[in-house]
Amino acid sequence: MSDLRDRFDRAITALLPDPPHALGLAVSGGGDSMALLHLASQWATAHGCALHVATVDHGLRPEARAECAMVARRCAGLSVPHDILPWAWDGRGNLQDRARQARLDLLRGWAQARGISHIALGHTRDDQAETLLMRLKRGSGVDGLAAMAPARHDGGLTWLRPLLDLRRSALRDDLHGIGWDWAEDASNADTSYERVRIRQAIDALGLDVDRLADTAAHMAAARAVLDHAAAQAAQTVVVQDHGDLVFDRTRLAALPADTRERLVAAGLCWVGQSPYRPRLIALRAALESARATLHGCLLVQTRDSLRLCREWNAVADLSAPAPGPWDGRWQIEGPAETGLLTRPLGTDGAALTDRASWLVPRDSVLASPAIWQEDRLIAAPLAGFNPEFRAKCRALPPDWPAPDHAH
Repeated sequence: MSDLRDRFDRAITALLPDPPHALGLAVSGGGDSMALLHLASQWATAHGCALHVATVDHGLRPEARAECAMVARRCAGLSVPHDILPWAWDGRGNLQDRARQARLDLLRGWAQARGISHIALGHTRDDQAETLLMRLKRGSGVDGLAAMAPARHDGGLTWLRPLLDLRRSALRDDLHGIGWDWAEDASNADTSYERVRIRQAIDALGLDVDRLADTAAHMAAARAVLDHAAAQAAQTVVVQDHGDLVFDRTRLAALPADTRERLVAAGLCWVGQSPYRPRLIALRAALESARATLHGCLLVQTRDSLRLCREWNAVADLSAPAPGPWDGRWQIEGPAETGLLTRPLGTDGAALTDRASWLVPRDSVLASPAIWQEDRLIAAPLAGFNPEFRAKCRALPPDWPAPDHAH
C-alpha cells in the first residue's frame, strides 16, 4: 500500500504545501472516509499537523449511532479528537438537499469553534466520474461537467478533496490490509437515489471510471480558460459602485455569449452572496428584461448600463449587531450603543432621508444597510443620513471573477 500512501501524500501536499497547525476530517464511517482517516493520520504525524475528526449524525438511520461509535473508537486508537455533530430533519424541503446543507453547516460551525481552517472530505475518483454523468444527464455545460474541484474556499474555511485521484476499490484494499472495518450504508444500493442508478449504469455499460474522471479534468481546464477570458473582460466592462456592480452595456454586448453570461452570473453571486451560479435559462431570461429579480439580486438595465444591486426582499429579515459585519460584504463602522442593529433601510426608512443625499439609485438604497434602534432610524450611510456611521463594502478581488468553484 506504499504506492497509495505516496499518491495521497503528493495530493494533500499539493493542496497544503505549508501544513496548517490543524486539519479537520469529515468521517462518516464509510469506506472512503475511513481510508481518509487512515491516510491522513500518517501524513499528519509526519508533518506535525494535529488532526480533528467530526462525524455528522443525521438521525435518519438506526445504524448511524453504531457507525459514529466505530469512528470514535478508531480516533481514540489514533489519539485523535472526535466529535459527533447531530442533526434532526424537521420534515420540510427535499431531504437530500437539506441533509447535505446541514452537513456543511454543522462542519463549518465545528471548524470555526475548533480554530480549523481546512476540512478534508472523502470524495474519490469514482465520485468524480459519477458526478460527471449526473451533470451530463442534466444538460450541464462546461462548468458543470468540470465536476468537483480538489479545493474550494468558503470564507475563512477551505474544503479539500485529497482522494480525487484515488479509486474507491484501492481505498478498500488499503483498509483490508490494515484490518479496519467500515460501514456499508444500505442506501448505496437504493435505486431511488440518482447516484446509485448512475453507479450501476457505469458498471452495466462498461464505462471506464478513469476516462470519465479524465474528461472532468479536461472540462476543468476548459473552464479555467473561460474564467480567464471573463477576468480580462471584467477590467473594462464592470465597475463597483458602493455595493452595486455596474456593467457597460455596449462593451458587455460585444463579448462572446459565454463571457457575457459568466460575468453577469459571477456578479449575481457576488452581490447576492451565493456560492452557486443561477441556472442558465433563468439568467438569459433576466438579461432579456429591462428589470428582473434573480439570485437575491435586482437587475436594472438602462440604455447605457446594467446595474446589479441587492434585492430588498432578499435581506428584509436580515439583521446583525451594529457596528459589525452585515450581509457578507458590508462592514458597519461607528459608535457602539446598546440595542443597535443593522437592517436594510427599506421604504419606511428611505422616506426619512433626503433623496438629494443618496449615493446610489432608489432600488439600491432600499436594500442598503441602515442602523436601527428598535423602530428608530439611527443612520443610513448610503442615503447620506448621519455621518457618524459608515458602511464599507468589500472590494472585488483583483482577479475577479475567478471563482472558487462550488461543485
